[in-house]
Amino acid sequence: MATVRQCRAALGRLSKQLDSVPAELREKHVPSRTVLVRIRDLDVSYTARLDPAGVHDLTQCGAGGDPQADVRLALDSDDLIALSNREDDFLAAWLRGRVHVSASMRDMLRLRAFFGL
Repeated sequence: MATVRQCRAALGRLSKQLDSVPAELREKHVPSRTVLVRIRDLDVSYTARLDPAGVHDLTQCGAGGDPQADVRLALDSDDLIALSNREDDFLAAWLRGRVHVSASMRDMLRLRAFFGL
């Protein structure tokens, strides 16, 4: 199990990976949304603003997080670390049930196109 500090660093790495995606692809597939990432085994959550320019205002919040978040992700700390280190693939983790995503159908379709689902 990773620490809260390691998970915060992992979220920073994932944000930088998103920044490396070509701007035209982000513009097409990344809407302006509030995202909640719940790290189940540490009982901690983070919220952030996501838009075509990247990830902004990443903030640790209580275990319940923001009830108004547009997109919700839930995963264990080790899975977050593996994703951020590119030791695991988002699609594979999602298909195996290690990453849970709750979003509108439209956002799911955008995520599908973005991640090549």
